[in-house]
This record gives sequence, structure tokens and C-alpha cells, in this order.
Amino acid sequence: MQVFAEIAIIILPVFFVIGLGYLLRRIELIDDRFLYQANRLIYFIGLPSLLFHKIASADFSATFNGRMVAGATVVMLSGLTLSYGYAALGRKYRREDRGAFSQGAFRGNLAYIGLPVVFSAYGEEAFARAGMFMGCLVPVINLLAILALLLPHRKGTRQTGWSFWYRSLLSNPLVLAALLGIVWSYWQLPLPEIVARSFSLTATITLPLALLAIGGSFSLRKLRGDLVQATLASLFKVIGLPLLTIVFMLLLEVRGLDLGIAVLMAGAPAAAACTVLAQQLNSNTELAGSIILLSTLFSLVSYPVILYVLKIYQLGFN
Repeated sequence: MQVFAEIAIIILPVFFVIGLGYLLRRIELIDDRFLYQANRLIYFIGLPSLLFHKIASADFSATFNGRMVAGATVVMLSGLTLSYGYAALGRKYRREDRGAFSQGAFRGNLAYIGLPVVFSAYGEEAFARAGMFMGCLVPVINLLAILALLLPHRKGTRQTGWSFWYRSLLSNPLVLAALLGIVWSYWQLPLPEIVARSFSLTATITLPLALLAIGGSFSLRKLRGDLVQATLASLFKVIGLPLLTIVFMLLLEVRGLDLGIAVLMAGAPAAAACTVLAQQLNSNTELAGSIILLSTLFSLVSYPVILYVLKIYQLGFN
């Protein structure tokens, strides 16, 4: 009974804030314009500040785990291979469905949901490690997501020039902030106290605002297209990927806190950016949107299950 109480304390506050965002939108205390501006603030200022500050102020040798990053990379490659292979063999999967299905099956909302869940589960100690892990993984995930969406059109005339890759990878504020933080941490560069405090104050608004924005954007009216496909991709994302992560991390002898962080980040529902990239690369945006919605709903159940497994088998807790 104590295990369930501990899990409830970890998960419920995260989803309570998401639910609060949903309620505020329904009673029109916040509106679409607020959500648009809030998401821009989070994406361009809040999350980059948070990532840079937490990573730059961390001890690189103590927070970076190469085997953890390698294992997560293999998991993402496996997720891409399995999901796209399944979609390519499925008769009902049109060309524009395959990329959206595959991307939604492995590209998680690490920043908006993964980090808050890790923080709620493990506290401040884990945040720098999770930030370092995410900083290494975000470029890989973005690259694989683009690959998943380009594969169905490999025989077509679709062209992606340098500007597209620049916008998708090199100009991504999360990628830039994380990479800069890693460099800062690796070389142990000093961070002036006034700068550190400024970043810290900016970062404090980020996670609550991100969760409120998710809740405010939540609407069952966004469920469109083939819901069977969306359900399969969502279940693989929030259940299959964490299970794969446990297997690969154990094979690489990643244990304790690092294993828990990797599994919780893997269990994050599909990223909101899935629809944006799907639209850019001629994929099924309705399917991408439905996967985001369903996987977020499913994560309310899957996260307690994941935490239960981690606690019972003492995998993610020292």
C-alpha cells in the first residue's frame, strides 16, 4: 500500500497541473492566444534557460553517463525500426501515415512531461542528470524523427535542403542550449552568481507553465483519422519504449538513478512537435495529433505502472 501512496505522490501533482490547465481553458481564464504566447515563451526562453542552467552548473563527470546515452540511442533506433517496419508492412498504412505513425511511436515529450516527472520522482538531484541526458538525446531524436518522415517519400520528389536541416537541428533552441550547457559543464567554465540566479529565476516558471500549456491545449475534438493506428503508436510509445529501455539499460549495466531517469524519459507521451514536423514533411498531421492526445491520456496510467515496476524490482531506486 505504501508503494501506491509513493507513486501517487510522484504522478498526481504533475497531472493535477495539466488538469488545472485544462480547467482554466474551459472556464476561459486562459485562451488560445495565451497558450500560443506561453508555448513560444517556454520553447524560446524557459526551457533553454532551464536546460543550460542545470547542465552548465553540473559536474560533467558526475552527471554524464555514456552507456546511458548509448543505450537510449539504441532504443530510439529500435523504436524507429520496429514502428516503421510495422507500418510499412501494414496494408492500411498509406505513405503519409507511415512516418507520422513511426515518429509518434518513439519521439517523446521529454521537456514538457519527461523532466517534470523525473523531478517529481527523484528531486533536484536527478534534474541535472536528466538535463545532461536530454541534451545528448534531443539531436538524435530530432534526426530520427526527420528520417522517419522522409522514408515514405524516398522515391518521390520531396527535397530537403540545408535550410530545412538548419531549422530542424542547428537552430533548435533546446539543442543549442543543451549543447552549450554541456560544453560549459565539460570545461568547468565559471558561471557568475548574478547570471546563475537570473537563469534560475527564469527556469522556475518553466515546468509549471509547460504543464499548464499542455492541459490548456488538450481537447478530445483533436481526435481524428484512424484511431486504431493512433492507439497502437501511443501504446508502443508509453509502454513498449520504456520496456525496451529497461532491457537495453540492464544489458549495458546501467542501474539505479540513471536507469530510472532513462525509463521515465522513455515513457513520456508523444511530443507536440510531431504535428509541426509532420506538416512540414507531407505526413498525416491528423494521425500525429491523435497520437499526441492518446499517448498523453495513456501516460496517466502507464507512468504509475512504470514506477511500480521500478520500485518493486528496485531498478530505478537506490
